[in-house]
Amino acid sequence: MSPPPPTPRRPIVIAAGGTGGHFIPAEALARALAGRGHPIALMTDRRAGTRDHGIFAQGRQFVLPGAGIAGHGLARAARAALALAQGTLQARAILRRLDAAAVVGFGGYPSVPPLLGARLLGRYRPLIVLHEGNAVLGQANAQLARFADGIATSFPQVARLPKDARTTLTGMPVRDAIAALHDQPYTPPEAEIRLLVWGGSLGARVFSDVVPDAIARLPDALRARLRITQQARAEDIERVRAAYAALGIPAEISPFFADVPALLKAAHLVIGRAGGSSVAELTDSGRPAILVPLPIAASDEQGANAASLVAAGAAWMIRQPDFTAQTLATQLDSLLSAPTILTDAAAAARSLGRPDAARRLADLVEGLLHHRPDPAYPTAAHPAAHPAATPTAAKTETTS
Repeated sequence: MSPPPPTPRRPIVIAAGGTGGHFIPAEALARALAGRGHPIALMTDRRAGTRDHGIFAQGRQFVLPGAGIAGHGLARAARAALALAQGTLQARAILRRLDAAAVVGFGGYPSVPPLLGARLLGRYRPLIVLHEGNAVLGQANAQLARFADGIATSFPQVARLPKDARTTLTGMPVRDAIAALHDQPYTPPEAEIRLLVWGGSLGARVFSDVVPDAIARLPDALRARLRITQQARAEDIERVRAAYAALGIPAEISPFFADVPALLKAAHLVIGRAGGSSVAELTDSGRPAILVPLPIAASDEQGANAASLVAAGAAWMIRQPDFTAQTLATQLDSLLSAPTILTDAAAAARSLGRPDAARRLADLVEGLLHHRPDPAYPTAAHPAAHPAATPTAAKTETTS
């Protein structure tokens, strides 16, 4: 008699939305889990929409209400509360129908309805795992942390964690091409100095205002060696380009750069924000940086992220109120005139990198699943099998 077929694995649901800072690590985990044979589904919000390429396009996608409500005041609050309730109930129904094994949330309010929906399934709920990308627990994750089975962190120390939180340091998953830079040595500047300026997903006007003026204040001999690549908002491109042209500095200015790994590989020094994904890209690639934390971040998480790198000798931080042309020029002059400082900072940054973060996070999810009674994870006994979800072709389901 032939042995019975193996129990099909139940799907793992990824809850992510909003900016690339949430989606990039979510996609990296999805690829890692799919490579190990796990069916994957995505729950996201209407603002982010569905993916038409990549790993999520190969599986089921569900668009839920619950985030991105326009307006202000009481009316907005009422609509947001209603959307959250609707999204949570719809997520619960979908998770029950899928018989999901786990829900992994990547922070941001789009992750709240799926994780609350999982919680409402009670005794037979799926595993709940959170990933925190910053050195301060985000507002959405703070609401969900108390009932999470595990919390993956990107920094060794994370503020606002519950005292009894079950945490594992995994790092922040990044794109494979950036993780691959971890093994490539940093080459200090010689004749040319390549400066990379980026400002997050949409660029930052403060860099367009300050950096060209700071460059103009550098000694002529140092300025003549510069080659600049700078992200700028569309409305700022011409004035930034003209400022560098007037100084005789070769510069590439754009609101978006597709090949970020190549830019990081070439850069001797980076000036940028300190979001969780940006910091992970710097440490995985081993690049020194001057960090200007976003001043409106709710819990100053970017300040905490930057402080972690500064403490390790991997970066320098300038708070935005202090980010003037003269302050930046003084900092650049001291750093670019002493290449050994940059080399030491690059080594410190690389020591903080975790290019295998996607594997670590996938290991955490599987490890938690293996400690739950489920026949698809044979390290634990289970008295009765759950009906398994059958993998399907790519499908998008928009709830209303």
